[in-house]
Amino acid sequence: MADRHPVFINGAGIAGLTLALALARRGIASVVVERAGELAEVGAGIQISPNAAHVLVSLGLGAAIGRWAVRPEAVAIRSGGDGRLLARLPLGRQAAARFGAPYWTLLRADLQQALLAAVAAEPAVTLRLGASVTTVADDGPAMTVHWRDAAGDHADAAALLVGADGVWSDVRVRLVGGPPAAYSGRVAFRATIPMSDSGLAAALEPATATGLWLGTAAHFVHYPVHAGDRLNLVALVDDAWTATRWNTEATGYDIAPHFSGWAEPIRRLIAAPDTWRKWALCAVDPAGPWSKGRVVLIGDAAHAMLPFAAQGGAMAIEDAAVLARHVAAEADPTRAIAAYVAARRGRASRVAALARRNAAIYHLDGIAARGRDLGMRLVGGRPLAASVDWIYRWRDG
Repeated sequence: MADRHPVFINGAGIAGLTLALALARRGIASVVVERAGELAEVGAGIQISPNAAHVLVSLGLGAAIGRWAVRPEAVAIRSGGDGRLLARLPLGRQAAARFGAPYWTLLRADLQQALLAAVAAEPAVTLRLGASVTTVADDGPAMTVHWRDAAGDHADAAALLVGADGVWSDVRVRLVGGPPAAYSGRVAFRATIPMSDSGLAAALEPATATGLWLGTAAHFVHYPVHAGDRLNLVALVDDAWTATRWNTEATGYDIAPHFSGWAEPIRRLIAAPDTWRKWALCAVDPAGPWSKGRVVLIGDAAHAMLPFAAQGGAMAIEDAAVLARHVAAEADPTRAIAAYVAARRGRASRVAALARRNAAIYHLDGIAARGRDLGMRLVGGRPLAASVDWIYRWRDG
């Protein structure tokens, strides 16, 4: 950019670190401020589909991520009640050949470590932990970002400020004027266990497959992570949220009532972990404001969506690539921001809508659920997989 002031990024999660790296690859300096004193990701998994894998590979992260990622051979969709196979959606080599990039499952911590190592090797990126943006002055040739850490208050010139601070974004609410995140009426319980303790019947699927089980007001997902050594478990249920925090500890006893009468492998998986984490599933309407002046949002800060399309992390990675490209191409930050929002809002809205539809379809009951199951068996895995080609075929630019 013409003034060569750095881009300030508030948040060192997947969105913020990917953006910092994408900017650095284009010769643009950034300062990443992160409220946490150290970066520690809760042990949950993430699915990186080919649309996002393309971005990460283009940034030089293919080998670092591939060391820990698993390439599942398929998604096996089953009835939660009797375990019957409804459809098998091909992934693995077929997906890589079809889309030109892998479909990965891995721990968020493994992805974050790969991003951190790449960022640490980039002299164009400054990472400041234990720091947070307090306010901005956006009325001069460059904006001024005021931020605070243990040493006190600071003020630096910046080309623009990016809110990459997640679903509970302070930048969105205070500086852009967007709404707070809204609770969806659904909860996710997450845990990981050693693959040897999975309790998953060998006859169902090989360890390299992803499982999606559908039931009344609940569904269950499992997939291998951490080079295949661990199994990531996610139990998603319709439930009220009464806790004062959005992420709390839970046990299998808290989850089991939602899955009574389900097939034995799921009940064994629920009992396997010593502890679970209970997360309130909240969303941010992508139709809301994404920017104000030279302040802009990416990832969950702009459009946090339900995890029923496995695209929350992928959309953040896509955002980072697109914003970096426009910042590099435009001398005027406001034009770069406008071009980014125009490029991203429609796609993010469409993916969020798919996630909402899946949320309803996955949790059907009675006749509607039986019709869903019959439809999946009749249609088959390949056509079902092809229905999301429009997501996986995305390329930046």
